[in-house]
Amino acid sequence: MDSLHEPVLVLNANFAPINVCTTKRAIVLILTGKASLVMNGRGVIHSVSRTYPRPSIIRLGAMVHRPRPRVKLSKREIFRRDEYTCQYCGQRKKTLTVDHVIPRRLGGNHSWENLVTACAACNHRKGGRTIEQAGMRLLHTPKAPSSSARYIFGRYLPKNEEWLPFLQGW
Repeated sequence: MDSLHEPVLVLNANFAPINVCTTKRAIVLILTGKASLVMNGRGVIHSVSRTYPRPSIIRLGAMVHRPRPRVKLSKREIFRRDEYTCQYCGQRKKTLTVDHVIPRRLGGNHSWENLVTACAACNHRKGGRTIEQAGMRLLHTPKAPSSSARYIFGRYLPKNEEWLPFLQGW
């Protein structure tokens, strides 16, 4: 990945994590005085005449009031919530699908509580029936994932472990 496009954690003035931006955007925010560097840990970026620290975490200078980030309902987030595991057979397969526990044609809605990860074989076996009609059962009851900062920004953690102390408790 290009060093100018690596993720940078953006903290509000009260140190609450609010966003992730690119290194390039973070440097612009620092140079315009809208943010300050909290943690470098990645080296430097050289321009023709200057050298800039490559930020890993920045903090905005002014408090930004915005609603608490929520996890958006999407196919990728359903897979992530279910840990890329079929909720019927428990296997981790390459071909995963999203299944409506109560089929839409029977009044099931498109919500966290009605969507689960299923392998293609289990989804086909269940068909347009309820789990009771198909004689199947779920490994876990589906629910909306936690909207904690650790979950929301967790996909960046494997390559950015230095963010962890700033995500705890939010």
